[in-house]
Amino acid sequence: MSAYVISEVEVHDAADFGAYRSLAAETIAQYGGQYLVRGGRVELIEGEPPPKTMIIVEFPSMARLREWYASPEYAEALKVRATALERRLLFVEGVPAV
Repeated sequence: MSAYVISEVEVHDAADFGAYRSLAAETIAQYGGQYLVRGGRVELIEGEPPPKTMIIVEFPSMARLREWYASPEYAEALKVRATALERRLLFVEGVPAV
C-alpha cells in the first residue's frame, strides 16, 4: 500500500533550499518515491492558518518511506535542511485500491 510524505514548507534561505531540494530529490528517487506535488499554487478553501509551500511525495510503502527518511543518503540533505527551511512533516498511509 502506498504511503505519502506531506511537507508544509517555509523557505528561509533560497540557496540552501535549492541544494536541499536537489539532494532530497535524488534520495527520493533512489528509494522508489515520486513527487506528486512540488510547490504548486495552493488555494485555501477552509480553515486557518494560510498554507505555505506544499510538497507531497508518494512511496510504494510506509516501510520504504521510513527507510528513505532514516537513510544515510537523506541524512546529507537533512544537514542542509536545518538552514534552508522550516517545515511541518507528515507520514500518511494510503488506502487499498478498490
